[in-house]
Amino acid sequence: MMEEYFNKLDLLKEKIDRYKALGSSTGVDKELEKVRKEVIELYQKYRNKLSRWDRVILARYPNRPYTLDFVKAIFSDWVELHGDRFFADDPAIVAGIAKFKNRSVAIIGHQKGSNTKERVYRNFGQPRPEGYRKAVRIMQLAEKFNLPLITFIDTPGAYPGIGAEERGQAEAIARSLEVMALLRTPIVVVVTGEGGSGGALALSLGDKIFMLENAIYSVISPEGCAAILWRTQDKKEEAAENLHLTSYDLKKLGIIDDIIPEPPGGAHMYPEEVFLSVEKYIDKSLRELCEKRIETLIQQRGDRFRSIKFYKE
Repeated sequence: MMEEYFNKLDLLKEKIDRYKALGSSTGVDKELEKVRKEVIELYQKYRNKLSRWDRVILARYPNRPYTLDFVKAIFSDWVELHGDRFFADDPAIVAGIAKFKNRSVAIIGHQKGSNTKERVYRNFGQPRPEGYRKAVRIMQLAEKFNLPLITFIDTPGAYPGIGAEERGQAEAIARSLEVMALLRTPIVVVVTGEGGSGGALALSLGDKIFMLENAIYSVISPEGCAAILWRTQDKKEEAAENLHLTSYDLKKLGIIDDIIPEPPGGAHMYPEEVFLSVEKYIDKSLRELCEKRIETLIQQRGDRFRSIKFYKE
């Protein structure tokens, strides 16, 4: 049943892109409005049938906005910084300095790539140790120049290859968490797609943590969980149900601060609306956080994560 939903979404998305390519005009705008009504009707028909696994599919959906899309839409004067000053640059994590409403900020985020060639180049958004060490370098730069830090999370997890392990993957992630915990600048985190395992957590220790409505955030992927528990990935849907990895689950558990709503059908259908929503949440958060003493922020940041305990239904 849900396969039919996603197939219809794809067809409607193709219509939207085709009309947008024609440029704005009275006729085109009317057709776009018709398509939007179709999207809304389709979404309302299936919204209560979306399972946790369906949310996983949406979180991984092709052409969903990635970090550089948010940077381009929300920020100005973007200057990307490369390299960890130890080994190499890691394209799976992008980092740099930009302007947000006349305020200089530092930005770090996972980047998956929008086509096959770019996805291979960026290792499908799976960072290696040098990616996290680059992130730590930018975090320390943000602290030095009093720049609020904004991170965008979208990764299936840190890369588990032999080379990554040889270069200290676990240590790099632990170091990133250590630095974020005591970083003397406000931190806003937005989970935009997949928040997978320690690879996501390494950039997620913030003062404010938000998730897009159809994003996921979990200690392990459903496929990985199923492979461990049942020795087969065929149980991935059951694993997803038990992992409680949706934005609604995480909000209920108190792991995140709020859910950023997505347009009908998902973020990939109308990304410009998602950009506006994320911009508002970041703006509100920075106004609030920048008014607090840094010692207070660090104390509250630590208390927040220390308060996360066992959960039992």
